[in-house]
Amino acid sequence: MNVFYEEDGTFKVATVMSETDATLQVEDARGKRSKIKAADVRLRFDKQTLGEFLPAAEALAADLDLDFLWEVSAGEEFGFADLAKEYYGPSPSVLESAALVLRLHGAPMYFYRKGKGRYKPALEDNLRAAKAGMEKKAREAVLMAEWQAELQAGRLPEALKSHVRSLLHRPDKNTIEWKAVAAAADALHKSPLRMLQGAGAIPDVEAWLLDGFLTEYFPKGTGFPAMELPPAPTDLPDAGVRAFSIDDANTTEIDDALSVTVLPDGNTRVGIHIAAPTLGQDAGSTMEQLVLGRLSTVYFPGDKITMLPDEVVQAFTLAEGRDCPAVSLYVTVTPDLQIIASESRLDRVHIAANLRHHDLDPVFNEYTVALPDGGPDYPWKSELLWLHRFAIALEIGRGKHDPNRIERPDYNFAIERDAAGAKRVQIGLRKRGSPMDKLVAELMILCNSTWGKQLADAHIPAIYRAQAMGRVRMTTQPSPHVGLGVAQYSWASSPLRRAVDFINQQQLLAMLSGQAPRYAPRDPMLFGALRDFDQTYNAYAEFQGRMERYWCLRWLEQEGVQEIGATVIKEDLVRFDGIPLVLRIAGLPELARGTPLKLQLIATDYLDLSLECRLLEAGEPVAVVEEEEDVADIAETLPEEGEPAAAEAVLEVDAAPAGEAV
Repeated sequence: MNVFYEEDGTFKVATVMSETDATLQVEDARGKRSKIKAADVRLRFDKQTLGEFLPAAEALAADLDLDFLWEVSAGEEFGFADLAKEYYGPSPSVLESAALVLRLHGAPMYFYRKGKGRYKPALEDNLRAAKAGMEKKAREAVLMAEWQAELQAGRLPEALKSHVRSLLHRPDKNTIEWKAVAAAADALHKSPLRMLQGAGAIPDVEAWLLDGFLTEYFPKGTGFPAMELPPAPTDLPDAGVRAFSIDDANTTEIDDALSVTVLPDGNTRVGIHIAAPTLGQDAGSTMEQLVLGRLSTVYFPGDKITMLPDEVVQAFTLAEGRDCPAVSLYVTVTPDLQIIASESRLDRVHIAANLRHHDLDPVFNEYTVALPDGGPDYPWKSELLWLHRFAIALEIGRGKHDPNRIERPDYNFAIERDAAGAKRVQIGLRKRGSPMDKLVAELMILCNSTWGKQLADAHIPAIYRAQAMGRVRMTTQPSPHVGLGVAQYSWASSPLRRAVDFINQQQLLAMLSGQAPRYAPRDPMLFGALRDFDQTYNAYAEFQGRMERYWCLRWLEQEGVQEIGATVIKEDLVRFDGIPLVLRIAGLPELARGTPLKLQLIATDYLDLSLECRLLEAGEPVAVVEEEEDVADIAETLPEEGEPAAAEAVLEVDAAPAGEAV
């Protein structure tokens, strides 16, 4: 006796060795014995050969018309034996019955399994929908095959062009578009990104880099919602000073300005005036929501994405010729440059001038400040020279003054178009630690550290930057910043550009007005804003670094550079001479830190933002500028081989982006 039975959703045949009411011991055609349940047996047979039964039943089942079976089953639950009699006649053969079981069981779209050889026809609407789905899958399979063939031939299918952005940056791996791309890439033994580039999906790497960033951090676009500006305050006291700002030519968000007033007693009062966009902003206002959503202005060569819309920036920026509301810190300084008093207040400040770097550089520099008369005459000369001397005194007071220190240079990027409309990059050298930079940096450090102390003394929560053991972190506790040499350091001097400064200014205004602060002690919203800002600010900085690396590579190609000098930072990590580019160079021998190199440029990979180089010469190691912790910071930001490139670390963590004040 042989049996046709179901096991784990499939059908098998075997010879019965022994049997009880509930179970059977059976042996299949290969001699394997097993124990099955009697309830799983669908048919018994003797005449057919065991090894030929299933192939014959499957061949017979393939000829059965599913649509006809569905129609004759009359919509009610049935047993397969009953349907076999309807279809084949009163006495169907065992083989015919087995064929019917196989056909019913293999068509769940037509027949629902109800257990133990029983089935129920699918509802008409469900069957229609299932058939449509099957037809769609068939059409999709044809499309995918066509797309895959085109991709493998190096062509981007027309139907995929509207999906390129999502395929490159945020692919949905369940779509047929991605499945076709993945299949073609596998067939070519390439990554999907490389294959898409080869098919022409990335004609402009710069646009691809920017688009990837926007997709991740600005999925709804970079536009701003409509917002109503609060009325300008009319009751602020007049500061009675003429202030000036110092910024790059492209700076529109002018956050800070300075004033110098000689007092009758021979002392000097220095004013540090910070734009006040938080004035009139209630908790939960549209502007506050926008600030906490964007968290920072994004900088990259040739452009920026501002944290606040232009109308807000223009309303609060410290523009020349205007009387602007400001949060001001005043310090009284003795003739020997010692601070003897400080005061913070909200007032109205007249901005007499917006000084620009390119105008000041020729007349206010290391050479001119060393001259007995301070060099040629220029506007604000006496104020700038006095503030420079004061800045040196502040630097000495922080324990950070070292006139022999070798400063690593900074660089400015300018993106221009030539006569043919092609973009060209200019990379300009800007020495760090110039009198202009030192002046602004020291006064902002003074401002931020002083306000941090005032907030801490008033027991008003704020967000601080702290540094210990070479690592910088954000915290709500006033903690030392060892790198700057201050007991605490809040960010409050750039409220038009950074959310942390905006938040700290809200807290400052509460302190100055005697009102309840926006954020109470241990406020979870403050911790959330700190966390979000820290993550987002680092991501923005990483993007800026990627774009700067891209333009450095473009510059090398643009200028036809074939050989270039570099210096070993650590292992295979090198810093190139004359441009702000740090890369890993594969294949370098083991060289000491500070070893000067001459490299031959072989090939540029813009997707990985990397260079293939050949070592031509290696000199004797020399001293390098970076401290050990700086090397670690740089190395952590560089990609492992084959991974996306990241930004070079900003070693002076509290320095501003190129062209912006600290």
